[in-house]
Amino acid sequence: MFTSQTSSSSFQDSIDVEERDDFDSEEISGYSNKVQLNSYYTIYLYQGTRSEASGENVSWNQRRADSTTSQEDFSLTLVDSSLPSEAEPELRTYISRRLSKGALLGGMGNIATVELSIPEQAVGCYCCLLEQERSPDQPEADGNGYVICFMGGSEKGLNLFRLELDKYVQGLHSSLQTPELQNLETEVRPYLSRWFEESVMHIYRVVQLVQSNISYLLHAALSHTHVEVSNSDEKTKADVSRFIKAASLQGLSQQESTTASLCKAISEDTQSDLLIDCSTSPPTLSNTVGNRFCDDWIQAFLNAADRCNPFLLRQILENFKLKAIQDMNSLKRFVRQAEMSHYALFRCCQFLQGCGNGDVLLQNARAEHSDLPEACSIITVLEEFLREQSQAQA
Repeated sequence: MFTSQTSSSSFQDSIDVEERDDFDSEEISGYSNKVQLNSYYTIYLYQGTRSEASGENVSWNQRRADSTTSQEDFSLTLVDSSLPSEAEPELRTYISRRLSKGALLGGMGNIATVELSIPEQAVGCYCCLLEQERSPDQPEADGNGYVICFMGGSEKGLNLFRLELDKYVQGLHSSLQTPELQNLETEVRPYLSRWFEESVMHIYRVVQLVQSNISYLLHAALSHTHVEVSNSDEKTKADVSRFIKAASLQGLSQQESTTASLCKAISEDTQSDLLIDCSTSPPTLSNTVGNRFCDDWIQAFLNAADRCNPFLLRQILENFKLKAIQDMNSLKRFVRQAEMSHYALFRCCQFLQGCGNGDVLLQNARAEHSDLPEACSIITVLEEFLREQSQAQA
């Protein structure tokens, strides 16, 4: 359970992430003045030296002898790279050291800072070993595969997108069938070239698309509301879907069955869908529901988008979720106390009134306490309190 933060100062600290040292101009170079960050990729063929190689593989490796680094039990051969020619051998040396220490496990991405002969000098580097399936005839043979490297931003920035990068690399599996990679120019290279655009920039594109209406998407994510996008291309639909998933607390809840039942109950009410019509510019949103809590984060998202900083946007999104979780934990504690104390019930009302996210918190609390009659009665009182407050302010 996260530590609760209920004071206004702590809430402002959550929003003002751009003032912290976590994402200053040194950590994310190239973004402070709206300068496009350079991104790079490299792919290597990894071969266990004790594995039997076909004649084709041998001749292919001989043709690429200058681009091969050999260790005692493996070789690493350059297949393709967007790095400057002087920087690639430096990266290959670094990857070879990681492999010799067993620091790269098959299918699991690793992120670190590397120093290369590029304008940024020190950048974040994501690398992943994709092992080919071993033959049933030689299950103990050393495996072959590919090492995929993505470079850009900072180590801290790339760590925020680890799940997206892992998923993107796995999408290469079907394209990496033979060492010769006859589909290098038609499939592999274009796919690798798009890694930054596809894995990192989607949150930025959504904020740019909806602008100040981002608060409605944040509310939809917290309340498990379905979002429908119309009159747009598939990329925009995918971006919005990924944003909602990234902003959602699903998967973080202590009661997954509660979250699932809540999602099902809301999805059955089609009238509650948030509709985004992209036939106009800016898009038109219908069935919008928001609250003060989500509105308070609008400017932080817009400021980060104006600075073209996708890493800062992701950190703000993570802080948004963290604050929502902290408030949910606070409400749970207040509800338990309110079962035994009228004063605690009063404090609970004050908390809901002050946090600006009472509708979402009570929605989740009711779903989680559905089998606890006393807690449900407390939540009913709190819901009536919020309705009265809303009507008084209308």
